[in-house]
Amino acid sequence: MSQLKGKVALITGGSRGIGEAIVMKFAQEGADIAFTYVSSAEKAQAIATKAAAFGSKVIAIQSDASDFAQAEALINEVIDAFGRVDILVNNAGITRDTLMLRMTEEQWDQVIEVNLKSVFNLTKHALKPMMKQKSGSIINMSSVVGIFGNAGQANYAASKAGIIGFSKSIAKEVGSRNIRCNVIAPGFIETDMTHALTDDQKKAYTDNIPLKRLGSGEDIANACVYLGSDLSGYITGQVISICGGLNT
Repeated sequence: MSQLKGKVALITGGSRGIGEAIVMKFAQEGADIAFTYVSSAEKAQAIATKAAAFGSKVIAIQSDASDFAQAEALINEVIDAFGRVDILVNNAGITRDTLMLRMTEEQWDQVIEVNLKSVFNLTKHALKPMMKQKSGSIINMSSVVGIFGNAGQANYAASKAGIIGFSKSIAKEVGSRNIRCNVIAPGFIETDMTHALTDDQKKAYTDNIPLKRLGSGEDIANACVYLGSDLSGYITGQVISICGGLNT
């Protein structure tokens, strides 16, 4: 498998969950990879070593995607290490769930900064080398919650809906430079957070999903491979819901 052979990918939030699955799948498909983590350098290095076993060059970089200056330094470090960046996966994200009447300003600001501002930061700094290359694929991780909302997640839904509008705008701005920008909107995916759910809680979710199961990180990673590869060369400004039919 070598859909991404010769390409350099930068993945934010690559040390766990969906991000880790994307790192591993991209390595299997031949990409050279830089991915970010915020804490736990030991775990991040273990992932880098495991991914590199597929024959790719893989580096883990500690960086806060919500910090504008750190995002600029990150892109510069990737360019110094690899000479280019072909695929940017903006995957970093957090939740601070609570009903609006209880939501604090801090809970709002944290989610908007990590989930939405980080996408601006990395896209802003990645566009310059991509425009110089006259090629690039930006993949932004939204959520089905950003499409249809969810009680107790007004901050999260707003950040993920913002990613969709942002991505469609970027697609129109830089399409003439052969740079594509698309969105993936995951549904309920098996992650560390869902492992804490009881069987009854999982059943309550899956009962509403036409495919009757939670998704996997690999389900998301497979779509990222497609959007990052030349197979999707005529696709930009689109939102792909990977949710087992939940958003139908």
